[in-house]
Amino acid sequence: MILCKIKKITALALVFGGISVWSGNGVAASRIKDIADFEGVRENQLVGYGIVVGLNGTGDNIKSNVFTKESLISLLDHMGINSRDGQLKSKNVAAVMVTGALPAFGRQGSRIDVMVSALGDAKSLQGGTLIATPLVGADGNVYAVAQGQVAIGGFSATGANQSITKGVPTSGRIANGAIIENEINFSLTDLQTIRLALRNPDFTTSRRVAAAINAMLGTPAAKSVDPSTVALEVPEKYREDIVGLMTRIEQLQVQPDQPARVVIDESSGIVVIGKDVKINRLAIAQGNLTIKISELPLVSQPLPFSDGLTVADTLTDIEVDESTESRLSVLDTGVNLQDMVNGLNALGVSPRDLIGILQAVKASGALQADIEVI
Repeated sequence: MILCKIKKITALALVFGGISVWSGNGVAASRIKDIADFEGVRENQLVGYGIVVGLNGTGDNIKSNVFTKESLISLLDHMGINSRDGQLKSKNVAAVMVTGALPAFGRQGSRIDVMVSALGDAKSLQGGTLIATPLVGADGNVYAVAQGQVAIGGFSATGANQSITKGVPTSGRIANGAIIENEINFSLTDLQTIRLALRNPDFTTSRRVAAAINAMLGTPAAKSVDPSTVALEVPEKYREDIVGLMTRIEQLQVQPDQPARVVIDESSGIVVIGKDVKINRLAIAQGNLTIKISELPLVSQPLPFSDGLTVADTLTDIEVDESTESRLSVLDTGVNLQDMVNGLNALGVSPRDLIGILQAVKASGALQADIEVI
């Protein structure tokens, strides 16, 4: 049987198919600390290459992973053991990449978490111990050293004819597994200008942030440089209390503004519609045309002791079902999100259908929003 379903969509509009969405009139403000970052106050990514030992036969195949073999030989050489003339066959060792983040103002002797991920063909890192691994920054300098027991969130079991894997056994975490050895030189007291970087760039939001800061200080010390940046000249009375100034700024309430946008995830059929999305006046209808093709094989046999031939044939039956429940609705210009959702839910539009609808609406010029497909 072959089943072919053809969607006929003669209508265009916005919807979050099959899901009710509440859209209130009130708009909540956000703290500046939730929508912007202070430039210079940031994490720095660290990375290192290391060896995990103590695995229960689930490590790299040394014969096929040259980097693991050479790393093990180098490690043993450093310990004063010459293993270059021997045949290494250990399966309890795995080469790994170690990653972590050096927090802003991380001080020498503090500890940070690190992630450990297998680099070769190791089956699992369960029960393994990471040997001391230097972690370097983008500038090539060592900022931390990681070592410790690897904790994984999955497992793998294999039998003669079947295996099961849960989670990712080749990736694990070491809580407080790295010690900071070097600090990044950055002093807040030396700042003459504080720059705030918006996480979602927008001209209106940038101006609102600057206005809120100026209202708090009582002086035009802040200005919007571009959609992403607000620059603040540190007032004289705060030169010795930069932390106090930043604390007051990050607690200020600002209403962020964003352009109208529709986000579509084609792989899962998820559609997210912003509150400011508007459409022009449209007529909307949806109908379904289902074509069902059934094929039944038939065999024609000749009479006994005859010279006839066996003939195979196929009996085909085609059924066409055109739904007569299509309804035509009209959406007025400038309807809000709740009205659009209610109207199109009544039409039975699914999220999958919505993807094609939205793209067609945008092409017609009736959709006053940007469409972002992820």
